[in-house]
Amino acid sequence: MNNTTKPTLDTAFKKDVFEGLTQFPKYLYSKYFYDEKGDKLFQDIMNMPEYYLTDCEFDILSLHTEAIAEFFRGSGHGFDLIELGAGDGKKTKILLKYLGENDFNFVYRPIDISQNAIDSLTKTLSNELPKVDVRGEKGEYFEVLERVQEYNTRKKVIMVLGSNIGNLLHKRAIEFLAKLKDSMREGDLLFMGFDQKKDPETILNAYNDPHGITATFNKNILHRINRELDGNFPVDDFRHWESYNPESGTAKSFLVAEKPMEVTIAALNLTVKFDAWETIHTEISQKYDDQVVEWLAGEAGLDIETSYTDPKGYYKNYVFKRINA
Repeated sequence: MNNTTKPTLDTAFKKDVFEGLTQFPKYLYSKYFYDEKGDKLFQDIMNMPEYYLTDCEFDILSLHTEAIAEFFRGSGHGFDLIELGAGDGKKTKILLKYLGENDFNFVYRPIDISQNAIDSLTKTLSNELPKVDVRGEKGEYFEVLERVQEYNTRKKVIMVLGSNIGNLLHKRAIEFLAKLKDSMREGDLLFMGFDQKKDPETILNAYNDPHGITATFNKNILHRINRELDGNFPVDDFRHWESYNPESGTAKSFLVAEKPMEVTIAALNLTVKFDAWETIHTEISQKYDDQVVEWLAGEAGLDIETSYTDPKGYYKNYVFKRINA
């Protein structure tokens, strides 16, 4: 590392990239995979046969639509359906269609880090499901939680699909669940997906597909640094690498430098040195079982009300309520 003049870290992206690439071992946050290109790549990933998570959760929502909807129903005053990390809404549309067709009194509030994703979803829903009242917002999970607390005039249903909680190690997952709990009142619900432990090879194939889509998605963060921060990463000299520990249930993604190099990032006045085979850790994808989910929930002040699973038992959506003292 060589930075003779202190850079102006006036955006979260600059701050996070500077901090991540000046640590050892190096890391970058997976949330920066997502720009217009990254959004499209992730949609391609979700359509891959190896990426079982999408199909499993789709099956759960399709098989249990009515039961889930009845859990969501309020006491006559309706409810706010708040989805964190809404993405393209492909799975959510199953529920939204049912809720709209059966005249449920609700407002759908999709929240996503990507403005492109929110704009696209809002436009799509206005065409496909015009009866659904959609009020999208851009934001990161922890920033949005404060706004979520303001929705307190009627029942809230907070929905997190796609096992997004798997991007957090257990300590931070408990903190996230606890903040969600703090935004909930008695009667509010949290509906959240958790990818389950299974054959390690099945998990590895989902994050290291033979088509190379996941590798391109992982490397998109380097393209963003090059484009937005005037970097010169030789992207093709980095290899996507995935590992999975079946004991801890943790899958990890890395970018591995295939040769020694120096990378400059002009907007950060930073030069970063890489040894051959040095890594940048970019993502974790945690896998769970009932015991771990129950422990996480209890530590965060939540109770499991019920859960729904797909026919293979690969994936579960849990319904939580807050534990009232």
